[in-house]
Amino acid sequence: MDDFFSRSEALLGAEVMEALRTKRVILFGVGGVGSWCAESLIRTGLTHLTLVDGDAVQPSNVNRQLPATRSTIGRPKVEVLKERLLTINPEAEIEAINAMYRPNDLGEAPFNFPLSTFNYVIDAIDDVAAKTDLILNATRARGVKVFSSMGAALRFDPTQVTTGELMSIKGDALARAVRARMKKLGVHPNKKIRCVYSTEQAQRCETRGSLMQVTAVFGCTLTSLIIRDLL
Repeated sequence: MDDFFSRSEALLGAEVMEALRTKRVILFGVGGVGSWCAESLIRTGLTHLTLVDGDAVQPSNVNRQLPATRSTIGRPKVEVLKERLLTINPEAEIEAINAMYRPNDLGEAPFNFPLSTFNYVIDAIDDVAAKTDLILNATRARGVKVFSSMGAALRFDPTQVTTGELMSIKGDALARAVRARMKKLGVHPNKKIRCVYSTEQAQRCETRGSLMQVTAVFGCTLTSLIIRDLL
């Protein structure tokens, strides 16, 4: 498989490529943001990836989500995505957990594993309660780094996607909701959380409209956080 990743290695170097072959990543949520994160990780050279999502592909997903085509409607997203990623690198070890993560799920099947078995936790969950719970649990896990996606919906401009620390992000409703829930619970992360978010003002929309041009940039930026951390 060396030739397939030669361009990655030319830029990143052999040491980082070896790290990508050995690090373990778990990704929660494989929708408009998470699915593109998963593909960019595998295309860069990651070989151990766990996908978590309980949704099936819906017609409304086709405009922005990697697993969504007319032929995959109704199928579990994690299964479709796993199949695709293995066509990119058949040697990758990809686990697909077809279940939604909810608060207090850790320790219960199918989440009866410690997060400390992973090097990186990537949060691409939309639900505020689940997102908050995952972030708090991930920050408590020893030796684990967590990167989180804030709101990618209701935005047009991918050039305004950036990164920042959860507690200092302004203008993002999801970040604000997560902080408010933490305050209500009286619990705060014991380490800084690097997040992907947009500085663009959210548009008014009757439904939560979103575009691949923005969600895919969110996903690839999450991957870049891991790469930059390894560098």
